[in-house]
Amino acid sequence: MATHNLAVILKNPSNDAEFLLLKQTPPPKFSEDQYDSYVDSDLWDLPSTLLNLQHDHSHPGIVIQGAQSSHNIDLTKFDVQLALTGVLEKLGLKVNDVGEWSLFKYVEEAEFGPGFPVNTVFIMGKLLDGNQNCQGLWKWMSTESCLTWLLEVKPCSDRVGPLVVLALINDSLQSAAWTLPPTLRYQEYPPGVVILPMRSKTRKPFLTTNLVIFAPKQVSDTVGDCSFVAHGDALIVDPGCRHEYHEELKQIVACLPEKLIVFVTHHHLDHVEGLSIIQKCNPNATLLAHENTMRRIGKGDWSLGYTSVSGEEDILVGGHRLTVIFAPGHTDSHMALLDVSTNSLIVGDHCVGQGSAALDITSGGNMTILFSST
Repeated sequence: MATHNLAVILKNPSNDAEFLLLKQTPPPKFSEDQYDSYVDSDLWDLPSTLLNLQHDHSHPGIVIQGAQSSHNIDLTKFDVQLALTGVLEKLGLKVNDVGEWSLFKYVEEAEFGPGFPVNTVFIMGKLLDGNQNCQGLWKWMSTESCLTWLLEVKPCSDRVGPLVVLALINDSLQSAAWTLPPTLRYQEYPPGVVILPMRSKTRKPFLTTNLVIFAPKQVSDTVGDCSFVAHGDALIVDPGCRHEYHEELKQIVACLPEKLIVFVTHHHLDHVEGLSIIQKCNPNATLLAHENTMRRIGKGDWSLGYTSVSGEEDILVGGHRLTVIFAPGHTDSHMALLDVSTNSLIVGDHCVGQGSAALDITSGGNMTILFSST
């Protein structure tokens, strides 16, 4: 079972290469100075809203070209007219301000959990009059300009949301030399950073741990004069899937380049249980971890050598620089990775999608350590 969103791609009538992006509403304040004093940059994304099931089948609704031939989703079950009217109201527009609508794409989200996945219906239309007053709430952008925002992040610069990436950017990039098995669902955001939930021995209500794969499609040669603690063509972070899913992990490793780096954020079983599979499939892989983490990992998981990291080291993956970040708190040796070009932080269990990260006091988990290190 899944919930559904409707996302709208509105084309510019005077420039077919441009589409409309809506400035996203910032999250609510917490009434805590420590949080509220931080001002984030503006996030721009495709306008979207929740897509509810159709309860009144008496009206024909809005005609979506191509929807009838789609085998992935039956739009007649959903109140597309109500959702579309709500989206356009956010823009100060009405349904008759747009020409014909067509089904552009249907994207099924991976089961990250603990709630239901959120699948997205993307529909496309062209605004009939491009001189509408946007009042600074929306702007016209091209796929190329959005990609620049993603790959050349500057401090305080505007950001692009995930719907643009799902709908337009990922399909516009050149194909990678590797492809994941088609049966696996994943998220790629920003481009080159794949997040794949794998069933693991994690804590309830979660069922999966995110396996992160970094293998950029567009190799950069502008890495500067850095000394790297490791370099490779692909990176895997936290291979912690359950034993019954090790076959899937084998398929993933087989897809990736042989020059592979494995990075472990911490020692918990739901982050390392698949290490033995990587060791068997690719004994030449380079493992990076904190020395305290390695002391807590069993020899049955990894018996080969490793490179100890403690923070501020640089690694090179496909021509892109990532920096190791010391991030204690969940454990005393928890690590993170920063993709320098996109300012994307791979955090392990330092941050979680719902609730709060647990402090493992048996492994030195302590928020005092975190604050004293920042």
